[in-house]
Amino acid sequence: MTETRSLVFLGLCSLASAAMAQLPAQTPSVYLQRDVASHGTDAFTLGATLPWGEWQKPLGSGVLSGFWDAYVSRWSYDGVGRDHLWLLGLTPTLRWTPDEGRSPWFFQAGIGVTVSDHLYRSVDKQFSTAFNFASHLGVGLRFGQERRQEVMLRVQHLSNASIKSPNPGINYVQLRYGYHW
Repeated sequence: MTETRSLVFLGLCSLASAAMAQLPAQTPSVYLQRDVASHGTDAFTLGATLPWGEWQKPLGSGVLSGFWDAYVSRWSYDGVGRDHLWLLGLTPTLRWTPDEGRSPWFFQAGIGVTVSDHLYRSVDKQFSTAFNFASHLGVGLRFGQERRQEVMLRVQHLSNASIKSPNPGINYVQLRYGYHW
């Protein structure tokens, strides 16, 4: 009976060790993202994330962590005068990972700022400011060796928060692939 208990204990320790080894570390990442909005507006985005050090907080059955998301996007659209713009963005982001942080799934949200090289003026919309706010919600999955890769589906809203009129805003659906090192 003692042998059986010892084997069960060793087996549980082995499983716990394997589970802990699969916990994704707070590591920087780079990503590519495809963004699609209505009325012929789309974008390609290249970005990087930088974790807030070791900051983590338990929240419900999961773990909340945070990072900075810095990116550059090239928007293409049916424009008035021009048909593209370049946009820089910086977003503090919160990520919640279920199962005390062990799940490969995660959810995230953030609100940040963007600045573009000129005003967005499509045939359907005109922004009044080059400075805007960007908010997003997303769900993703980390996978691969040490969960270094991730894919995420996000929705993002960009507008100037009524700083100036007109403020039509734009909504994007985004598909992101990221790699952590």
